[in-house]
Amino acid sequence: MNRTDRLYALVEDLRAIAPRCRSARELSKRFEVSVRTIERDIQALQESGVPIYAEPGRKGGYAIDKKMSLPPLNFTPAEAVAIAVALSQAGDQPFGRQARSALRKVVAAMPGREGDLARELARRVQLVQLPPEQGSEIRPLGAEGISRAIEEALLRRRVLRLDYADAKGALTSRDVEPGVFLGGRGGFWYLVAWCRLRDDVRVFRLDRIAAATVTGERCPDRPLEGFATEVPEMAVHGTLLD
Repeated sequence: MNRTDRLYALVEDLRAIAPRCRSARELSKRFEVSVRTIERDIQALQESGVPIYAEPGRKGGYAIDKKMSLPPLNFTPAEAVAIAVALSQAGDQPFGRQARSALRKVVAAMPGREGDLARELARRVQLVQLPPEQGSEIRPLGAEGISRAIEEALLRRRVLRLDYADAKGALTSRDVEPGVFLGGRGGFWYLVAWCRLRDDVRVFRLDRIAAATVTGERCPDRPLEGFATEVPEMAVHGTLLD
């Protein structure tokens, strides 16, 4: 990237996360240049009238005046995460970097509460990273409305009532507390949840869920890390919004 493109990209990057800030070290890694180069670029932008200022402190960095940021957009948290999932599955592709930059701008421009909800939902949607030779077609998500019910339960943090068939076809009804929506292995999607019937974390394959109903009961707080232990021997990565 030449300097002119980098200066433009710096402004766009800071505008996308305004009013939050990014440190010179973070920017140097992002643009693959030295910290000193970033400092010189910021100084050049400031001298040209771009309203960039420095936030002091350990968590400080450079920020751009929020009036330079995008106005709020009418994206829902679920829509933002849907874009992130699509980008995560696409891998390296032409304009991939620009697409991820566009997503960051969308999320940063969302009203505060909506942006926070989108980030929390994104933490609960994870993908399994497999070598290219192990990739496969995407499988059906199960019966109609199953995926939507899980999405709603994760977003609203509500208990789900499932009718679930095991590998032999035996059907059980159980209330579960959704933890992670997991996709990628063999093309299947899974719900990792606390099962009240088994009093433990269980993994439910979506195509084996016969019915799913969102209840009015709010899930108790359980650490997200507790659900990841039920997905062994998988390279799992989260859905990134920022």
